[in-house]
Amino acid sequence: MLTLRQSAFDRTAFDRLESDLFKRLEQQLHTAERVPAAEVRETEAGYSICLELPGVERDSIDVKATDRNLVISAERRAPQAESTDGDPQPSGAATLLSEIRYGTWSRSFRFPSGIDREAVQAVYRDGLLTVEVPKAQTLTSVSVKVEG
Repeated sequence: MLTLRQSAFDRTAFDRLESDLFKRLEQQLHTAERVPAAEVRETEAGYSICLELPGVERDSIDVKATDRNLVISAERRAPQAESTDGDPQPSGAATLLSEIRYGTWSRSFRFPSGIDREAVQAVYRDGLLTVEVPKAQTLTSVSVKVEG
């Protein structure tokens, strides 16, 4: 008499494994560090950095410069849902799908030579942040008076 045995490739176990894998990938996607795309160019006079920041309010952007580093941070806030009469939507309203990334991030750039941090300029327009970073004017030699 022939008996049927359960296959090593049980379909329900495979489905459960697949479901768990997709849940983990989704969690990693939501917790992964999110930084905007950047373009860095060098000229004789300095550096130009352009970052894509769509949906970011200008007031949430912070640019800090040190002797050789530039640190840019910002926050994209999730919009407050409103009903057609201007009142906030009831707490029962739920987002069905959101692929837009919200939250804070920070990105730093280190330059091969010193920068003139007092002359750094930043302009935010149409979702693009452009930061102009002039190179520091360094002296090749310095005369030191000897005392004594």
